Amino acid sequence: MHVRLDALEIGKDAIIASVASDDAALRQHILDMGLTPGTEVTMMKYAPMGDPMEIRLRGYELTLRRADAARIELVDVHDTDAVAAANPHREACAHPALGEGVTPRGGKMAIAAGAPIRFALAGNQNCGKTTLFNQLTGSNQHVGNFPGVTVDRKDGTVRNHPEATVTDLPGIYSLSPYTGEEVVSRQFILDSRPDALINIIDATNIERNLYLTLQLIELDRPMVVALNMMDEVLANGGSVDVNRLEGQLGVPVVPISAVKGEGIDELVEHAVHVARFDERPGRLDFCTPDGPGGGAVHRCIHGIASLIEDHAHASQIPVRFAATKLVEGDELVISALHLDKNELDGIEHIISQMEEESGTDRLSALADMRFSFIEGVCQACVTKPHESREHLRSVAIDRVLTGRYTAIPVFLLIMAAVFWLTFGAVGAPLQGLMEQLVGAGISAIDDALTAFGTNPVVKSLVVDGVLAGVGSVLSFLPIIVVLFLLLSILEDSGYMARVAFVMDKVLRRFGLSGRSFVPMLVGFGCSVPAIMSTRTLPSEHDRKMTVMLTPFMSCSAKLPVYGLLCAAFFPQATVPAIVSLYVLGIVVGMVVALVLRRTAFKGEPVPFIMELPNYRLPGFKTTLMLAWDKAKGFVTKAFTIIFVASVAVWFLQTFDVRMNVVSDQSQSLLAMVGGFIAPVFAPLGFGDWRASCALVCGLLAKESVISTLTVLLGSSSATALTGMFVPATAYVFLVFTLLYPPCVAAIGTVKSELGGRYAVAVFALQVGVAWLVAFAFHTVMLAVGVL
Repeated sequence: MHVRLDALEIGKDAIIASVASDDAALRQHILDMGLTPGTEVTMMKYAPMGDPMEIRLRGYELTLRRADAARIELVDVHDTDAVAAANPHREACAHPALGEGVTPRGGKMAIAAGAPIRFALAGNQNCGKTTLFNQLTGSNQHVGNFPGVTVDRKDGTVRNHPEATVTDLPGIYSLSPYTGEEVVSRQFILDSRPDALINIIDATNIERNLYLTLQLIELDRPMVVALNMMDEVLANGGSVDVNRLEGQLGVPVVPISAVKGEGIDELVEHAVHVARFDERPGRLDFCTPDGPGGGAVHRCIHGIASLIEDHAHASQIPVRFAATKLVEGDELVISALHLDKNELDGIEHIISQMEEESGTDRLSALADMRFSFIEGVCQACVTKPHESREHLRSVAIDRVLTGRYTAIPVFLLIMAAVFWLTFGAVGAPLQGLMEQLVGAGISAIDDALTAFGTNPVVKSLVVDGVLAGVGSVLSFLPIIVVLFLLLSILEDSGYMARVAFVMDKVLRRFGLSGRSFVPMLVGFGCSVPAIMSTRTLPSEHDRKMTVMLTPFMSCSAKLPVYGLLCAAFFPQATVPAIVSLYVLGIVVGMVVALVLRRTAFKGEPVPFIMELPNYRLPGFKTTLMLAWDKAKGFVTKAFTIIFVASVAVWFLQTFDVRMNVVSDQSQSLLAMVGGFIAPVFAPLGFGDWRASCALVCGLLAKESVISTLTVLLGSSSATALTGMFVPATAYVFLVFTLLYPPCVAAIGTVKSELGGRYAVAVFALQVGVAWLVAFAFHTVMLAVGVL
């Protein structure tokens, strides 16, 4: 009896019979994730709101929506196996020396000793790739545990090998172009032609990870496999016959632990060796003729390969890789090969013949071919570990963090704790201490300049311009670092993926996927990496809409503005006032999402297919590195953008149009510029030219709002601010600051990601929404008599 996956009861196992979908790319992605006919799946649970669902297959957890699960037919429904299948015990053997188990092609050195070598580091998401990159290069790259945290190319020099550079590619599951990241990684490998590939795989989930390995081998480039997390495998009673695995794959395999730094030197030596001697994979054919349809797939791929060989060589695309991609109907490869109609018709005939002979469709046949080979390799080389402590711990934690009645309350509690620690228990005392230190430093320099008899204008530039502007921003450094650290811990631990799982059904009502929640949550730290992280979203619809909405999430650069004005005008309710702004940003973002869904972004978000990683404790070293990185970035901004802005504001407010020093700021150049802009803000209740200038400077960096006000008012004290605002207008000013366009760096990132048209659209949208919402607040306050 056939049952659909969406109807499978929790705790039941079943075998996949077929996978149907109108979207070929989606079906390809489902198959690449391991949901192939004949695979056993276990229903784990549903999200708190009933959708999406979590299943277990091939040793890992996967989420997908019920609507997509309904496309998958099952047979042989039965109770979950209480005991794992028997697995013959194999001892882990000593690893072979350089060149052992893999036969070099020619044996001559292709790259001279000391000549530059370029490596590409590729692997699945959550396999420890960025941790390995840090070990290889000693760089301060951020290590995350949410799928797709590596959203851009990163380069580094290999330690102790100054001639060798390694490029960290986005984490991917397959070389089939379902997401932009997969296209980026594939095109880099094909077009940039690195000298060797380093493929890192998670040894605790070796069957799932080897799927990408087989595709990388088909590229026929020098390659070494880094078998990561071997310490966890051994600790849980498993082992891998590395020597035999090398022979099966035809490439060197090195067991490592990226977190502990074990095996890294050996990995580098093998990688340098295969690159210098151009040691290509010893095996490119993974067809299993005795498997279901294996002979038909074998003949199909080799038939296509012989037909396209000349085209592949001319296009510099590996023949075997090109042949498998033609079976998949990969438009990028078809276009690159420049095949004529007769050749395309011939290829289609070969594929159709394979489908008829194997009794299955082309995509299923190809995926099944790869997984059948992988299953054979694992049976021959791998002793599966017992259920790991990490997985048992994750299951126990998920009962609370993704439980039907506990998930949402726990999420709200966690976010409340983040804000309480940031603005209260930890951040506030540290911010007060930093403020005292900055104040003492400015006073000391002021006294020193006075004692030295420095020219009053120069002294004003240093003290009232540079030090006041930069110092007012630096005092908020502790709060910024605390917020980034807390968000990083949530990301590194694996909790972000669960939040996306829990929130998917809610966000779908607004035209977004649950995966969009993570970039928006990262946006509370900084809009730039948040916008870049939208590359992990598999559709342009979701990506563009998320980019449009992310700037409404209040970034940490606005904290100095909130902190200063809320402390000045709401001293008894500073934290609630700040939190209300964060909530307002979310509410406005959701309203804008509803509008966009019914106008510019009609249509449903893409399917929610995502791996759920085990929870892991963030590394202490990684956390400290991140803190240092964020602190360094913030200080660098303070002494560059904020420095320049402070000097410019001081200059414009000190001199008039004839370059005379003014005694009244209202006669200054800055007052003249601000006077042109002020009428735009007059209906909002803060038509003062100084407020207008502060908002314009804030487009450079949001911290500049405070540094500008401090320079113009001569102080950032509550007394100075009350000369310009009352509590109601101060809050309206904060509302506008919250919602108006992010810094130039964020707008520039939108331009680089989506193009100039979208950058202009984001800027115009933010200005319009900020003005309308601020006007609404001002109007309501007038109506109720607050103003």
